[in-house]
Amino acid sequence: MTAETLLFLDSVSVSFDGFKALNNLNLAVGSGEMRAVIGPNGAGKTTMMDVITGKTRPDVGRVEFRNLSLTTMDEAAIANIGIGRKFQKPTIFESHTVWDNLELAMKADRTALASLFWKLSEEQRALIAATLKRINLEDASKRLAGGLSHGQKQWLEIGMLLMQQPELLLVDEPVAGMTDAETEKTAMLLRDIAQHAAVVVVEHDMDFIRALGVRVTVLHEGSVLAEGSLDTVQNNQRVIDVYLGR
Repeated sequence: MTAETLLFLDSVSVSFDGFKALNNLNLAVGSGEMRAVIGPNGAGKTTMMDVITGKTRPDVGRVEFRNLSLTTMDEAAIANIGIGRKFQKPTIFESHTVWDNLELAMKADRTALASLFWKLSEEQRALIAATLKRINLEDASKRLAGGLSHGQKQWLEIGMLLMQQPELLLVDEPVAGMTDAETEKTAMLLRDIAQHAAVVVVEHDMDFIRALGVRVTVLHEGSVLAEGSLDTVQNNQRVIDVYLGR
C-alpha cells in the first residue's frame, strides 16, 4: 500500500454456503481517484462494497483504508472514518424537506443534550446551501423529498452523504432509471465530487462510464478479470466473452 493509496484490498475472499462471492480479490484505489467497477450479475460487486463498509467480514485477506484495517471495525465506525455508501434504491426521509434531509445528515454531535440545544451555525447553513447547489436541488430546498423525481432523489442521497464529508464515496448504479438529462448531470456531479474525494462507481451503463472517463475494473467470479480504460476493457476478449458479448 503506497502513500497515495486510499483503499486497498489484498487477497480478499468471501464465501456464502460454499459459493465464493469474492475469490482472492485485489484492488487499490488512490486518494482522489474515481474508479468504475463493472461485471456481470454475481461477479462480486455488491459483496466487495459490503466488505469495504463492514457489512460483510471477509474469510481471508486485508481491507485497509488510510492504513486502518476495516476488518476490525463495525459499519458505524467505518462510516465515521470517512467512507460513505449510496445504495441503488435511495434512502431519504420522504416526509421531510430537501433542506431538512441535508441537515439531518450533517456530521454533528447527536447526543441527547447536544440535540436539545441544536442550532445551525452560519457555516453549517452555508455548507447546506453549497451542497444544494452541487446536487442540482437549489430550487427544491423547501420541497418534500417524497415529491422529487427518481433522479432528484438519487442526487439528494448523494448530497446527504456529502454532508458527512467522506474521503471515499461508494456509489451503486446511480443512473439506473434516470432520464438522459439526469444521467448527464449525475456524471458532472460525480466528476465534481472526485475533485475532493475518491469515488467508486458500480454501474452497467457503458455510455455513463464513458462520460466519467475513468479507469475501469472488471470483476468476474469474485476477482479482477481486467483493468484499464473503458476502450481497453471493452476490447479485451475475456471481458467480451463473459460480460459484454458481441
